[in-house]
Amino acid sequence: MIRITQVKMPITHTYDDLLIRTAKLLRIPDGQLRGLHIVKQSIDARKREDIRYVYVLDVEVDREKEVIRRCRNKNAALYSSQPYVFPYPGDEVLTHPPVVVGSGPAGLFCSLMLARHGFRPILLERGGPVEERMEKVDRFWKTGELDEECNVQFGEGGAGTFSDGKLNTLVKDPAGRNQMVLKIFAQYGADPSICYMNKPHIGTDELQRIIPAMRQAIIQAGGQVRFHAKVTDLSVEKGRINGVEVNGNEFLPSQAVVFAVGHSARDTFRMLLKRQVPMEAKAFAVGLRVQHPQKMIDESQYGSEAAQILGPASYKVTHQCVNGRGVYSFCMCPGGYVVNASSQKGRLAVNGMSYHARDGKNANSALIVTVKPEDFGGGGPLAGVEFQERMEEAAYQAGKGKIPVQLYGDFCEGRVSQAYGQVEPAFQGETAFADLNQILPKYAAESIKEGMESFGNIIEGFNRPDAVLAGVESRTSSPIRISRDKSMESDVKGLFPCGEGAGYAGGITSAAMDGLKTAEEICRRFKPFDQKENEKQKAK
Repeated sequence: MIRITQVKMPITHTYDDLLIRTAKLLRIPDGQLRGLHIVKQSIDARKREDIRYVYVLDVEVDREKEVIRRCRNKNAALYSSQPYVFPYPGDEVLTHPPVVVGSGPAGLFCSLMLARHGFRPILLERGGPVEERMEKVDRFWKTGELDEECNVQFGEGGAGTFSDGKLNTLVKDPAGRNQMVLKIFAQYGADPSICYMNKPHIGTDELQRIIPAMRQAIIQAGGQVRFHAKVTDLSVEKGRINGVEVNGNEFLPSQAVVFAVGHSARDTFRMLLKRQVPMEAKAFAVGLRVQHPQKMIDESQYGSEAAQILGPASYKVTHQCVNGRGVYSFCMCPGGYVVNASSQKGRLAVNGMSYHARDGKNANSALIVTVKPEDFGGGGPLAGVEFQERMEEAAYQAGKGKIPVQLYGDFCEGRVSQAYGQVEPAFQGETAFADLNQILPKYAAESIKEGMESFGNIIEGFNRPDAVLAGVESRTSSPIRISRDKSMESDVKGLFPCGEGAGYAGGITSAAMDGLKTAEEICRRFKPFDQKENEKQKAK
């Protein structure tokens, strides 16, 4: 196979144009191309007058070495792909199936791979299935009636189900887990283009269809999926786990338990700390959501003509403040909504969400500032959790239970807004005007103001006075890290902390990859679970 990089094409090109261009680069007739696979597609918009698609391509031709020698193209070389490989099973016998706690990306992908390879995992989810979850979240947005066990944070698919479904990650991936995650999503209904787009996304509406399909695949492969099954305690003997308590009244034995509980399972974190599972506070980031007209972002990034062809534009902006802190955009949602993402009564958090079409009138992103353990104002592993809770309580009180909102100009002046300007807000959940300065630490509010002015020099209109701010964005990543070794195992043997909640991922893709990695380690150690053999051993 030949891999060609830096293949640049006009934004109006067709697939046939790409074939012709590829053959020309290799200096062969296009009829000699036996296959062409798009590895990566990105957009180069650095020159507004000449925006191009840029491709990485894998090409199949006869006599590859001869073609490479003749074409003398520095961007073409022989290439041999390294597919993802799941390990062979180990020798240790499982007396009970593995238990996976949490059905977010980490738990879902871990369970799927274990089920595919004969381990018959039991996946426990404290919330409800997607279908029930959609109804409860919609009711919460319309009425404020919150179910603390089934909401934007908890339920099948985890927090990512109500998001833009972004699948890009910066995690280095020599083992091919990233591509495997994308292939699995495509297998269960995602658009196959996610496998090669530079910034792939699925969309909330598509995730709500794909995740139940993955659930059924786990069940069909011999696994179990149980909803409204909250793990309330661990059973540990001589430093080794032997099972979990479910809903305070059921014991589920297991010698391999994966904890993939997500970044918002604060009650679970407290239970783990009580059981002396080693963990520590870690840095994360806090801030506000900002909304601009999507058309303004499109024209700034692409120009009005190209924007009509390329669709909704995204952005990524960063700034180093005079106070020494960095402020940056996070989880940018083209054509999306700012949503009430609360999971506890009396506390309020926001997030961003887009549907697959990204056809909403506004762009939104979080503008966030990194906070470290020394900022939390307290000690102990859960200091970051308590820091989040204080801000979320302040946000709830500022908006009287509704999303607190303020125009950027008023935010700078410290006054409560009275009406919206030309930016028409796009929210899911009720809103109320408030002073967001009273919610954030002073250094965070000042950093965001300085960042907004800097970003206005990059994207025209970013610092417009009527840009709509909302708070508080506090669930950017987990505020804790549960210690684990190179085999993905806690000091409590048999306990495998996994995914974003455990502090080892930062989004859908990296969490799913961590789930694959955890499944691999369980497989390396144990034999697949054999129910009949297990029953024979018990009978003896």
